[in-house]
Amino acid sequence: MKNFIVTIARENGSGGRAIGEALAAKLGVEFYNRDLLRLASEESGISEELFAKANERVSSTLMFRVVKDACNGEVLPPTSNDFISTENLFRYQARIILQLAQSSSCVVMGHCADYILRDCKNVIRVFVHAPEEARVHTLMERHHMQEDAARREMNRVDKQRAAYYRTFTGKNWRDVRYYDLSLDTSKLTQEECLDRICGYLALTMPETL
Repeated sequence: MKNFIVTIARENGSGGRAIGEALAAKLGVEFYNRDLLRLASEESGISEELFAKANERVSSTLMFRVVKDACNGEVLPPTSNDFISTENLFRYQARIILQLAQSSSCVVMGHCADYILRDCKNVIRVFVHAPEEARVHTLMERHHMQEDAARREMNRVDKQRAAYYRTFTGKNWRDVRYYDLSLDTSKLTQEECLDRICGYLALTMPETL
């Protein structure tokens, strides 16, 4: 049985993380989200907290330019002045994702994994989304928020994710051309989403099952 990777990008409030966790459990493979930060921290020796703050620094300082060649896993040495720069932190995460793709089957959330693994075989790229009103309603229920606060939070996180993706890929995070499957969770239940991903996996990579 060959390895396979499912990458999942998602709009805030769409339920993408829950789908990723459930998919990994259903397929019996590892699920990676914040774990990537821990693994990158362990490999680099850089504080996990610095990795966790990378998204905020990208969205506030780098969103108007594109960092070239950051997805190939080539990192800067500790002697470099830019060793703990946002760009090098991303490079370490990209290295971890590439290593995971070579070692075992898994589900990876976000972190530009779909783009980092664009030249790898046996990768399914999924985008999970829903209309704004549906996502606002989900956030209100999930976090016990008022509508205005939920909408602000949704827009803040989506803007952050879009800026992060554009900075390190030069691409539009919501462009469905970069994904194999686009799933609207206002029309599909979680189980229906899982069925579609598993069905696509069985159709396109039967040797992995």
